[in-house]
Amino acid sequence: AAAAAEGSSGRRDAEAELNLPPGFRFHPTDDELVVHYLCRKVAGQPQPVPIIAEVDLYKFNPWDLPERALFGSREWYFFTPRDRKYPNGSRPNRSAGTGYWKATGADKPVAPKESGGRTVGIKKALVFYSGRAPRGVKTDWIMHEYRIAEADRAPGKKGSLKVTPLDEWVLCRLYNKKNNWEKLKVEQDMAVEAGPNGEVMDALATDAMSDSFQTH
Repeated sequence: AAAAAEGSSGRRDAEAELNLPPGFRFHPTDDELVVHYLCRKVAGQPQPVPIIAEVDLYKFNPWDLPERALFGSREWYFFTPRDRKYPNGSRPNRSAGTGYWKATGADKPVAPKESGGRTVGIKKALVFYSGRAPRGVKTDWIMHEYRIAEADRAPGKKGSLKVTPLDEWVLCRLYNKKNNWEKLKVEQDMAVEAGPNGEVMDALATDAMSDSFQTH
C-alpha cells in the first residue's frame, strides 16, 4: 500500500512538472502513437508531451506498472526495450514478473494517412497470465505493443540499414479490462509478504482468480 501511495505521489509530481492544462486527457489513436511518439522516439526527436515513461515491462508484474507510469489512471503508456532475441516480436510467450505475456490474435498493421497508406508500425495484442506456461491463469491485464514495421532501418534515413540503440524501443499501452487492479495489487502484495511457503499465496491466488481471472 505504501509503495502504491508513493507511486501515486510520483505521478502527481510528474504531472505537476509537465504543467498540463486542466482536464488534460491522453487518448491517442494507434496512428498517433506510432507517428508522433514511437517514430519520434526512435528518431531521437523530442516527444510532443513527455509523459511516456521508459520502463522494462518484462521485469514487473502488470499491477506494479501503474505506479511507474508518468501519467494515467485507467491506461498507461511506456517505452520498453525491444526483445533483441526476437526483434520481430514473434516470441509467443514472454516471461514477466510472476507470470508471462501471451500474444493473442494476429498482428495489425498501422498505416497512417501521413504515410500515404504505407505500413509504418505493427500492433500486437498480449494478455498476461499468472503462473508458468503453459498452465498459467488468464488475467484481465491487456497490453498493446507497437513496434516500427522496419526495425532494421533508422527512421528518416531511407535505404540505410544502420541500427542505432534508439531502434530498440517499442511503445506499449497497458490497461486492465475490469479496472480493479488496485484491489488485485493489494492481494498480490499480501501473498508475496506471506513468504514462500505457498499456502497463503495459493489461497489468495484462488480468491483473486474467482474475482477477476478466467481459467484458460
